[in-house]
Amino acid sequence: MNKLEEIAYKNYSRVNDFPVVVQKFGGSSVADVERIMNVAEKIRHRVNQGNRLVVVVSAMGKTTDNLIKLAKQVMDQPDARELDQLMATGEQVSSALLSMALQSLKVKSKSLNAFQAGIETVGKFSEGRIKCFDKKRLLSLLKINEVLVIAGFQGIMNGYELTTLGRGGSDTSAVALAAALNAPCEIYSDVAGIYTTDPKLYPAAKKAKMISYDDMLELAGSGAKVLHGRSVEVAKRFNIPIYCGSSFSDEEGSYVVNEDLIIEKNTVTGLSVMNNQLRFVIKKLPTDYSLVRGIFQTAAVAGLNVDMISIIQDDDGITISFTVIDEKKKRAESAVKKALKELADYELECHSGYVKVSVVGVGMKSGVGVASDFFNALKNIPFKLVTTSEIKISCLIENEFKAAAVAALVKKFKL
Repeated sequence: MNKLEEIAYKNYSRVNDFPVVVQKFGGSSVADVERIMNVAEKIRHRVNQGNRLVVVVSAMGKTTDNLIKLAKQVMDQPDARELDQLMATGEQVSSALLSMALQSLKVKSKSLNAFQAGIETVGKFSEGRIKCFDKKRLLSLLKINEVLVIAGFQGIMNGYELTTLGRGGSDTSAVALAAALNAPCEIYSDVAGIYTTDPKLYPAAKKAKMISYDDMLELAGSGAKVLHGRSVEVAKRFNIPIYCGSSFSDEEGSYVVNEDLIIEKNTVTGLSVMNNQLRFVIKKLPTDYSLVRGIFQTAAVAGLNVDMISIIQDDDGITISFTVIDEKKKRAESAVKKALKELADYELECHSGYVKVSVVGVGMKSGVGVASDFFNALKNIPFKLVTTSEIKISCLIENEFKAAAVAALVKKFKL
């Protein structure tokens, strides 16, 4: 066990004197039978090392996307309840198959759906939030099974309704289970850790050994696909270390941990890109900020996640710009028109073809000159919107400049 593992794995729960570990395998890791058997072998190896495992799985490959497409062939806007009923089947297939694979390797295993695992959720369909687990039942099952394979991405609301947790929800399932069981969490995918930026965008990106919860939250919220943001929120709240590694190699991965464990903090830790951005522009609004409040209140009620925002007041009145993802176009248009239904004279524009590029780093809290370096790096690239936080700078640019922006920022901040 190396030093990072010593930090991450001390003082956690044990069952029958075996340490409990939570693992999660993504869709690419269980995409077909060969990969499922590969995962089963990795799990057997951990069992042989003296661990009891709770394993959370995603649906196989592109199963969830295909189920959504199938639903939309039947109904343009599928009922949220029925869509959850459909999508939850993907994880049940992969959990049962993985448990069978483990049993074929003589590992004592049992698969559980959300009801059997006692995963209670609150909220609404397709956006459920985990309330609690039946911890007592899970621990009792671990006493007689070496591995529990749990269908991720799902829970039970009001005692009988099946709900999903939103895209990427299996990460949240795993980290929440780790918090409930007081266990470390390992998340495996087709990437061998957390990189300074997506290696598919920039192959020379560096891999981080350790990254803080706050950095990971900002990167996830800005488009990085390594971990779902809600899973990192839970990990931070309960101080659960997350190990991110590859299902397909033994290469050492990365740890997401408390900032205090990171001795040297880089000013900029990583760069992320969020594609498929729409820029809405509302012009010629009267100088009445109750209208501004009304637009964003209506957007919130409509379930819109409004991202970058600019509000400018001049002699022509107020101009508002904001961004949403492409698939929310109709909902955003409807929200604006509803909020301004009493107003006849305004202009609404919608522009597509944008990406949001962000640099993130807890070192920005004390660093000097980051904004200057950011804008100098992008001096030849036009941008439409800029937002900042204590540890992040983001800009909205046209898609054609994405590769150049990534290369310039990686070079400037030595990522």
